[in-house]
Amino acid sequence: MQAIGETLFDVVYLISVITIGILMIRGSKGNRQFRLFGWMAVVLGAGDAFHLVPRALALCTTGLENYTVPLGLGKWITSVTMTIFYVLLYYVWRQRYKVQGKAGLTAIVYILAGMRILLCMMPQNQWLSAEAPLSWGIYRNIPFALLGLVIIVLFYRSAKIHEDKAFRWMWLTIVLSFAFYIPVVLWADAIPMIGMLMIPKTCAYVWTVLIGYFAMKRECR
Repeated sequence: MQAIGETLFDVVYLISVITIGILMIRGSKGNRQFRLFGWMAVVLGAGDAFHLVPRALALCTTGLENYTVPLGLGKWITSVTMTIFYVLLYYVWRQRYKVQGKAGLTAIVYILAGMRILLCMMPQNQWLSAEAPLSWGIYRNIPFALLGLVIIVLFYRSAKIHEDKAFRWMWLTIVLSFAFYIPVVLWADAIPMIGMLMIPKTCAYVWTVLIGYFAMKRECR
């Protein structure tokens, strides 16, 4: 049952997010904000596919233990694409609220993203091993969490100041995604059932994408 249920969920998620992303790219009508949002959604779905497709194959065939290398490789790629996702979301914020300058803030975003990607590239992560160290899982997620915190604060403050009803819950979707993700990083290896939190985490990302899509439908007529 887990194999069927999880696989169906992942298929619906990947198709939905990538499709919405493509619709946003094509329907943005020259609006850079929504075109960026569309690419952001495509990056999210395409990156997650590298991990979720091997996982679905593993669940439906011989089990996760026989797919250690493709699962590890997929997790590695997803870690990088998720970082790019947040950098793109930062630029969506700049476009939506017509932010100029703030070179220092942009530098912080790039430094945190660069640190995250650099840490993901370190061999100590042992991505292709069944015994990947927890310590490196924590190290690489510290700059990632800080990057997420920056984006949360930016969207919360800007949506409130501009009374932006369309994006008023954007900050919350990111808070929820990290709230469900962090326990998985810390305890999923010891308590496998905690890995189920990836489902509501995924739903939070779908909510993020839908916020952008519905805003585009209202604003790009």
